[in-house]
Amino acid sequence: MTAAPIHLRDERFMLDPAGAAFWPARRILIAADLQFERPIPGAPRPPVPQGGKATLERLNRLLRLYRPAKVVILGGDFPGRGASTLLAKDERAHIEVMAREASFIWVSDKPDAAAGLPGVCVPLYREGAFTFRHAAGPQLGPRAFEVSGYFQPKASIDARAKRVSRPCFVTGGNRLMLPAFGAPSGGLDVHDHAISRFFPRGLRVFLLGQDQLFSFALEQLGRMAEVA
Repeated sequence: MTAAPIHLRDERFMLDPAGAAFWPARRILIAADLQFERPIPGAPRPPVPQGGKATLERLNRLLRLYRPAKVVILGGDFPGRGASTLLAKDERAHIEVMAREASFIWVSDKPDAAAGLPGVCVPLYREGAFTFRHAAGPQLGPRAFEVSGYFQPKASIDARAKRVSRPCFVTGGNRLMLPAFGAPSGGLDVHDHAISRFFPRGLRVFLLGQDQLFSFALEQLGRMAEVA
């Protein structure tokens, strides 16, 4: 896979086609909107869904690739208090193995969202001039930068005589918005005001391909493009 570099302020971030971002200078891996299986207490426990298992395996591959010191998870379907019993056994084991390699930071507005999981749970996380939130904040100072998730952004383009819609990164000004790293449940088009309002000076998307990213300015979306 070929990651795409972008610069926010004077910092370089690598956007990975798997849907996560890596900040080399701080050795931080960032992913948004992970999904976990949440079996009903007392009910027979089903096997881990392939989507949830594949999500954690992809995250583990990125840990082996980038060797981060920290992993910042921006929101998701966290199991909350009692995670040790509510998580599927395989999911818990995956997370515990990864947490031996890097410090996990779970970002959520709910204070006990990741209770029982390795690492710490915080409403937001700051590193240098950057703030990591689940959902983008309404305003940023001129010297502030933000990385967020929540909206599960996607974009559509015309490619090879058919319409293609895929998850994407969105960047512009002092913001970076990540796609859902877990199995996406719908998602929002980047043209939607809920997303575009955070990028008043325009935005650029990085569409997720199989092993690379495809970059377009907003006004280019909808034109013909070669997308694998």
